[in-house]
Amino acid sequence: MVRQERAVRTRRLILEAAASVFDEHGYEGATIGEVVARAGVTRGAVYFHFASKRDLAQGVVEEQFTQDGVPERTCKLQEFVDTGMVVAHLMPRDPLLSAGARLSLGQDVLDDLGGAIPGWIGRMEDLLVAAGERGELLPHVVAADTAWLLVAAWTGVQIQSQKLSARADLEERVSGLYQHLMPSIAVPGVLAALRMGPERGAQVVAEVEASRETSLGS
Repeated sequence: MVRQERAVRTRRLILEAAASVFDEHGYEGATIGEVVARAGVTRGAVYFHFASKRDLAQGVVEEQFTQDGVPERTCKLQEFVDTGMVVAHLMPRDPLLSAGARLSLGQDVLDDLGGAIPGWIGRMEDLLVAAGERGELLPHVVAADTAWLLVAAWTGVQIQSQKLSARADLEERVSGLYQHLMPSIAVPGVLAALRMGPERGAQVVAEVEASRETSLGS
């Protein structure tokens, strides 16, 4: 058990180091040697967990799905909003999310590296399906179509924010995206209660951290 826990910690350490290297240098400019140096592990340790640089990049991409930590909500449309707002809050602060976005969008990685975008579309579609089952969606809404459009728009907002402000305004811009989108899909009673402000991501992250501290203290 101790060995397994050590292996999990080492893998996470390697992924965090790799994310910072990919985020700074891109896929082509990143080297295993730089990852080894930043992680403070041996080259053998890296290759024990990841067979190649491509495998390491894929690990960074997939790690995006463990980063957002959005609590489950009774209102699934609030959970839908929270997911996007938490990622907007964390992306400028978390190299794993930032590097995962860079690699997923294929800005400099080989085209056949699997990206995370289909996974995000699937996650958002699941939330919209659940919202529909709870009567939160307007009758015309097709969950799959809306999920595709939301992820495509969110991605575009992220790219523009990166180019124009180094993501300094990402939370504000993503908040604006939701405020434009949600009136077209949410029933009025749910829409009126949704919290979509630029501060929403930080609020949810603080909520998760407080809950974690309470659990550790009990």
